[in-house]
Amino acid sequence: MAALRALLPRACSSLLSSVRCPELRRFASGANFQYIITEKKGKNSSVGLIQLNRPKALNALCNGLIEELNQALETFENDPAVGAIVLTGGEKAFAGLGGGCELAMMCDIIYAGEKAQFGQPEILLGTIPGAGGTQRLTRAVGKSLAMEMVLTGDRISAQDAKQAGLVSKIFPVETLVEEAIQCAEKIASNSKIIVAMAKESVNAAFEMTLTEGNKLEKKLFYSTFATVIHCEHLESRTNNYNECLKPDKHDLSVKGLRVCTGSGHRQCSDNL
Repeated sequence: MAALRALLPRACSSLLSSVRCPELRRFASGANFQYIITEKKGKNSSVGLIQLNRPKALNALCNGLIEELNQALETFENDPAVGAIVLTGGEKAFAGLGGGCELAMMCDIIYAGEKAQFGQPEILLGTIPGAGGTQRLTRAVGKSLAMEMVLTGDRISAQDAKQAGLVSKIFPVETLVEEAIQCAEKIASNSKIIVAMAKESVNAAFEMTLTEGNKLEKKLFYSTFATVIHCEHLESRTNNYNECLKPDKHDLSVKGLRVCTGSGHRQCSDNL
């Protein structure tokens, strides 16, 4: 898969766009890596950038690379300034010899270059995907296309991947990284707590029934009104915050949380 960029907001539990800058070798923690290159990007250094760096092996996944990737992700995860992570490969391949598509699908958003290709070639090696390929791919593109890709080892283009729902957007290779970083910056500018809640709710759609998912979404939605971040964000967007704090005709009581909705888009809450 050539020129693939994947975005990973913080607060993630899963593992986990091409740049050639030797100076990126130095990581924020001072650690040096053999198989990846890391850097903090964005105006406020709010985006962690990780580049797979095994060019001779087309970034084929190995134990050493996975260990370094996990280490870099953990470091960025513990960095309060970082709100999103961009994972990228090289110009020729994101990750070769299988595993690349699975690694990308572990991320939250996938951007692809115009010439990128996606595939699960394990069947050609006498095995099957072993890192979620049969499960995440089926959920992303549907049973028929997933079966075709897994049973034949055939690849699909970036355009077909976007049409199938596997890819969010396609960009020229030369602008792909910057586009991914811009998206990551936008995500990082939001409340990390709220982003984590939004991620949990979206991810739950793959594991729960619609009824169960709606219940979780409503629970998380009400929880957002109890956060200090919500009130601060609200105060910055209303001309008269005190007016917002006055109960309106819409008054909901949810397990001790009082949520009131004022006129227009004004919303406020009392602490538990």
